[in-house]
Amino acid sequence: MPEIKSVSVVIPVFNEVENLPILNDQLVASADGLPSLSFEFIYVDDGSKDGSVEALRKLASDPRVKIVVFNRNTGQTAAMSCGIKSATGDVIIPMDADLQNDPADIPRFLEKINEGYSCISGWRKNRKDTLVLRKIPSWTANSIISWMTGVHLHDYGCSMKAYLREIIQGVELYGEMHRFIPAYAAWSGAKVTEIVVNHRPRVHGISKYGISRVFKVVLDLIVVKFLTKYFNKPMHFFGAAGFISLFLGVLSELIAIVYKIAGLKDFVQTPLPTIGAMFLIVGVQFILFGLVAEVLMRTYYESQGSTPFHIKEKINL
Repeated sequence: MPEIKSVSVVIPVFNEVENLPILNDQLVASADGLPSLSFEFIYVDDGSKDGSVEALRKLASDPRVKIVVFNRNTGQTAAMSCGIKSATGDVIIPMDADLQNDPADIPRFLEKINEGYSCISGWRKNRKDTLVLRKIPSWTANSIISWMTGVHLHDYGCSMKAYLREIIQGVELYGEMHRFIPAYAAWSGAKVTEIVVNHRPRVHGISKYGISRVFKVVLDLIVVKFLTKYFNKPMHFFGAAGFISLFLGVLSELIAIVYKIAGLKDFVQTPLPTIGAMFLIVGVQFILFGLVAEVLMRTYYESQGSTPFHIKEKINL
């Protein structure tokens, strides 16, 4: 495992003007407690309208403070992705700007990195949020993600995590996909764990989370699952769905024929012929979708000169 010399803390910001000076003081205190490491604090302002950018400019007298300002609001994942791509540290630690994540936890994340883990997720075990609007949606989303990904973590939604640079910087993030990075890392063979972190109640500003986020997470999770399992073999997904639909279509038609021969029901007395025809048409369409997806996948790799594999190491080559 490479020696850790530098740390990048990535903080997406959206309308957190009152919290920023306090957060930066806490980050500086945490960094000063680790004098052997160099730190940078990358703030990505996601189109704030409350004076957050001006507050960040005042903090920039410290050369460790780096600022990126978006011209409009594009979402937390986009801001986090930009910050990660701008980071230069050996370890990258994303966190929220609302003071609910505690910068004092940073040394504990780094301890786990030094133990050999390459992805550490925060677990807000004693979460200081409302039950209905935050805790229940979070529990629901975490249960669904753990079940679908096979990577069982208590708190995918906690923004405060730590990654080795090589684990995170090649991951493209869209939608709400930043929460799925531990699953990406585990699927790539990374050693993943979680630690309990201090979670503090929000004092200033307004929460940007709610029940609606659960539905967005589920939709993004379906995309992630498809891309990771079937991106290189889309015909396996669409073909399987197509054959199931064809089977149901043939079965429906056969049952309708049996009814007709046995004198039980005429074709016009049962919906089975119509249902069977629908399944047959859908089955053919799924298989054709698979063929189109195969062409798109091959075009993607060949046009970019990329490959479906990633080499970990070469010896004598």
